[in-house]
Amino acid sequence: MIDAVVSQQISSSPLYFALYVILVMLGNVGNTTVIAVVGESLLRETGAVRSSDVILVNMAFSNLMVSLVRNTVVMVSDLGAEIFLSRDMCHLMMGIWVWLRSANVWSTFFLSAFHFQTLRRVAPPVITLHGPRGPPGSLILGFVLVWSLNLIYAIPAFIFSNNGDENSTETLMLVSSTTRPLMGCIWDFPSAYSGLAFATSSMVIHESLPICLMNITNLGSLLTLYAHGHSRNAGTKSQDAPVVTRIPAERRAAKVILTLNVLFISSWGTNVISVNYFNYNRGSSTEFLLIIARFANMSFIAFSPLVLAVGHRKLRAFITSVLSRIISVFG
Repeated sequence: MIDAVVSQQISSSPLYFALYVILVMLGNVGNTTVIAVVGESLLRETGAVRSSDVILVNMAFSNLMVSLVRNTVVMVSDLGAEIFLSRDMCHLMMGIWVWLRSANVWSTFFLSAFHFQTLRRVAPPVITLHGPRGPPGSLILGFVLVWSLNLIYAIPAFIFSNNGDENSTETLMLVSSTTRPLMGCIWDFPSAYSGLAFATSSMVIHESLPICLMNITNLGSLLTLYAHGHSRNAGTKSQDAPVVTRIPAERRAAKVILTLNVLFISSWGTNVISVNYFNYNRGSSTEFLLIIARFANMSFIAFSPLVLAVGHRKLRAFITSVLSRIISVFG
């Protein structure tokens, strides 16, 4: 049983398990901090709400949900807790895992797409002093589409799943849901072909497509900033040129978003390679690659709050304040 061996190797190795716990705790604490600090600043805003901060809260929320509902449960399972759900509960949990993980991918892409659209905007945003507070309607519509469409995509997971026991092994793995049977829940497609068809569509829709779009939007953002900076240095300005009013701030934001996407692509790509190697090959390197997949699955969720703290002024100020208090207490 490959999955049992992988779980046993991680739980029996102090180094593996300590690293695993650190990553899970970083994801939980870090993303909770992002939601609390950025969300609190949004609630205190008296004028127009910053759309970028709303997107950050949405991304951190999706990260936190994946970390709590999936990664924390895996950690507890590795501690030796044997929990086996009923068939109905496995239907529910498998669907939730697929839904949250898929929405997490597109919420991450949302950030780079928004920054690219902001840089490409020709006319300055229209701000009304007496208009309704809150994010733009188009942004709310985007969130609704991300979460609702991914819920529709997750419907097969609510149906084609079942409960097993301690001797159950996974015969199919999806990057968007699982790299091992968890709480006895396994995939139960009518045939191997239908299962591989769903896994392949998942690889295209939730792995290949978002990564390609992230690369395109980030490259577009960098080229827009370069073209605007070049036109300013040359002393020319086209009437239809994008409106980029704060070049240093936008460049800093572009670097942060690029770093986030590189982190996402590296962790997601490692997971894709490992899981698809299991699905289509099952060679001698399967055990090692599945261990790598377990850690890669959490690296983006764990480290993205640290990357955001570098580029977000209020997050940086909050962390600096907390660290200074800790130093003053133990210093």
